[in-house]
Amino acid sequence: MNKVKHMLKIKGSRVWKVSSDATVLDALKLMAEKQIGAVIVMDGDRVAGIFSERDFARKVGLREQSPHSVRVSEVMTTDLITVSPDSSVNDCMALMTEKRIRHLPVIEDGRLVGVISIGDVVKDIIEELQFMVKQLENYITGLR
Repeated sequence: MNKVKHMLKIKGSRVWKVSSDATVLDALKLMAEKQIGAVIVMDGDRVAGIFSERDFARKVGLREQSPHSVRVSEVMTTDLITVSPDSSVNDCMALMTEKRIRHLPVIEDGRLVGVISIGDVVKDIIEELQFMVKQLENYITGLR
């Protein structure tokens, strides 16, 4: 089974971030522009939280607050669940399923090195399964 560092090597370690004093509208514009479901919220060099579409829907939209005036720091998720580059893809899938989250910040030596999404994890698992099927087909075909 692959590790998170393998996924980051393939997808890249680019992370889209906003500052904790950014407005919700600023974060939403970045998310729309980059076609992503969440951004990491930074307080200087420190990861302060994550802001996702779910945070917007539940903490801004349903309360009928204006995204122009609400700061990301007021509605972001601060109880971050993170993984390391050495975490297995299976462990990430289990964690995302258990905690019902779609994004995992990747932390190494106390610093942010990437973010993986549920889509990244599913893609990696599918590619690994396809590889295993191909190997089994080759093995079975070779026996004939």
